[in-house]
Amino acid sequence: MNFWLRSLLGMVVFLGGTAGILFGAAGRWDVPQFRAYVLTLGIIFIIALLNVDRDLVKERAKPGPGGQDLGLRRNAILVMVAHWALAGADVGRFHWSDTVPRWGQWAGLATMVAALSLSFWAVRTNRFFSSVARIQRDRGHVLVTGGPYRFIRHPGYAASITWFLVSGIALGSWLSILPSAVGGVLLFLRRLRIEEKLLFAELEGYREYAQRVPWRLCPGIW
Repeated sequence: MNFWLRSLLGMVVFLGGTAGILFGAAGRWDVPQFRAYVLTLGIIFIIALLNVDRDLVKERAKPGPGGQDLGLRRNAILVMVAHWALAGADVGRFHWSDTVPRWGQWAGLATMVAALSLSFWAVRTNRFFSSVARIQRDRGHVLVTGGPYRFIRHPGYAASITWFLVSGIALGSWLSILPSAVGGVLLFLRRLRIEEKLLFAELEGYREYAQRVPWRLCPGIW
């Protein structure tokens, strides 16, 4: 199958699965914030697909040897499935905590767009942005310090954590924040710890870079 067709199919499956969980759990299709959420994801993913490095897409889909923390992507998807199902049930059926005001939903969606844009910027800048923690010697791995890496050392993880934190607000469900926030923060902080240890030990220049850019996820804080 053609590379781009396969990538497009994967994106359609992901978006279709997201919509199916949200609307299926809600038991209805007339939830405007769910439509806006899925549409926003679709637009950003299409832009990313058209601009991302082809070799990086292959690396992320099937990482090379020596990778650590191979289960992050699977576990993150499981967390989001629980989050979407809870949001759908809350907003569409049971109304446990669907009191997020409309302006809050739009603010959450805007923050989500900013987070995904930061992630896209990191991917565009860093052609070694693998889905596992590994030194990619087979791909000529070198230290990347441009783009968002001038300000924080792990912009992709910062973006993912932010998305997990605000996704429930964008969907209009306070309760659904719990699995995504707790699960997402724990998963990505664990990956950060694993990757930092690896980078300090094996990537040339990373120790000096960490001295120049001391912030891991948020400038001025940590």
